[in-house]
Amino acid sequence: MYSIAFFILLGTQLLVNSELHSLTYIYTAFSRPLGLEGFHEFTAMGLLDNKMIDYFDSDHQQKVPKQDWMQNNLREDYWNKGTESRKSKQQWFKVNINILMERFRQNDSDIHVLQWMVGCKGKMQPDGKLTFIDGMNMYSYDGQDFLSFDHKALVWVAPNAAAVETKWKWDGVQVLKEYTKGYLENECMNWLTSFMDYRKSDSKLTSPPDVYLFAKSTKTDTSVRLTCFATGFYSRDTILQIRRNGIILTAEDGLITTGVLPNEDDTCQRRDSVEILRSDMRTYTCEVIHRATGVYVSKIWDPKVHSPSWGVFIANIVRFTAVALTMAAMLVVFCRRCTIAKPRPDQDPIPDHELEVEDLL
Repeated sequence: MYSIAFFILLGTQLLVNSELHSLTYIYTAFSRPLGLEGFHEFTAMGLLDNKMIDYFDSDHQQKVPKQDWMQNNLREDYWNKGTESRKSKQQWFKVNINILMERFRQNDSDIHVLQWMVGCKGKMQPDGKLTFIDGMNMYSYDGQDFLSFDHKALVWVAPNAAAVETKWKWDGVQVLKEYTKGYLENECMNWLTSFMDYRKSDSKLTSPPDVYLFAKSTKTDTSVRLTCFATGFYSRDTILQIRRNGIILTAEDGLITTGVLPNEDDTCQRRDSVEILRSDMRTYTCEVIHRATGVYVSKIWDPKVHSPSWGVFIANIVRFTAVALTMAAMLVVFCRRCTIAKPRPDQDPIPDHELEVEDLL
């Protein structure tokens, strides 16, 4: 129950901005085995942009890749060293959860949980490089914040009175604080950059989505609604935008969007539209962009679909020709079939880099 609350918190922190990318490691240890299927006394996992890339648990005792691109880009010695590191962390957690139980005057009649989350966030720049935005190094005990590191002030923060003892001890170790700051701002960012580069080798992620342009009549003969529909992309931070003569349209311009929605095959879709006058002969373009993988698709609406003469022609057909209505219905069915996304196989990759910190005692 405690771990569920912690993961919900994590999910709200990551990728709050389409330009942000994150690398996070989460460790969870219970005071004793739960005896429930799927729950392990100790687990460790890495996440790239909130998607698992490696995993270890106390029952299987091996660090394994959870993405194909991780396995393809990292050598066997990386996984062997990662396994040994995870085993060491498992013992570290076992010792320190017992220390905390004593500090809180708890016994083994109930199950207690200690968690650690460490990682960094970077922002993608126009030149394709990542710059450090924020770092996190925090501990929770029984679902409550216990201790965290302020990398700007170079101090440990103790929101829990029981953690004050640890705060003063760790604040007194200058090399530990400098190492922690350096890891978050440099080493973690280097790994984040490397993992994102590895991820580009996945052809499923880098393949362009299917993009369709539509022009539909509105209730008035003088206007038309332009719609751009993109489907079959994997990253939720994929950008879709409509431009008018090169200027990106927003809600203030009447733009309507569904936002990113899931497909049934683990891909995503998004639909944006804007209503314009048929007499508007400016250039309207739909762009689909995912900077992290270099995906870029651009399509232009044919001005004929919203010209005044074209609008009158379509209106007359809709009013007087039943055959045209039947053909339009068939076209809708055809387009729906076209938007069925292709299935996506499993994928994932990442490396090892963990802080060696002192006991909590």
